[in-house]
Amino acid sequence: MTNAQARQVGILIFDGVEVLDFCGPFEVFSVARRPGEHNDEHKLFAVRTIAEERRTITCTGGLLVQPHLAINDGDDETPFDILVVPGGMGTRRERLNAPLLDWIATQDRRTELTTSVCTGAFLLAERGILDGKRATTHWASIDFMREQYPAVTMLEDTRYVDEGRVVTSAGISAGIDMSLHVVARLHGIEAARWTARRMEYDWKS
Repeated sequence: MTNAQARQVGILIFDGVEVLDFCGPFEVFSVARRPGEHNDEHKLFAVRTIAEERRTITCTGGLLVQPHLAINDGDDETPFDILVVPGGMGTRRERLNAPLLDWIATQDRRTELTTSVCTGAFLLAERGILDGKRATTHWASIDFMREQYPAVTMLEDTRYVDEGRVVTSAGISAGIDMSLHVVARLHGIEAARWTARRMEYDWKS
């Protein structure tokens, strides 16, 4: 697979995003290759971060990150095949951010897969993307989700939930497992195992 054929992955970031929520999936998708392959010309995904504005984002713990794109840049030439919406304390604010939520809903109508990590599920639920579906989130937010979004069937004690076009994961490190699952879905279990091995990650496939 050449770079031109690589699926486009967009990872949303915002102030207060949990670092591993977005960096875990970024690592998986940027490292993913078919078994035995290492070089960039064989990468399976092209990954970019995107924020509401082109400015430095302050993540949980104080990490500073410069996004590749802003949501108003326009991305018609290379739309995202996969959208990753991470969590973190910032989702409490962003779940009330109508322009950002509308952008997520617009992307969801175009993506092959829409995914969330941790409390990123809040942002999908706010626009009805999880209605009528099973989903999961960080264990500490399961009850909140059940109260706020009764149309969503929340599952606990699971690393991720695959509902076809929408895949949600539990908290923080679970985003790595979810992303490896997506690699396996799209490119086969051996590609996912090779990716986990390159990462030195003990993945229970």
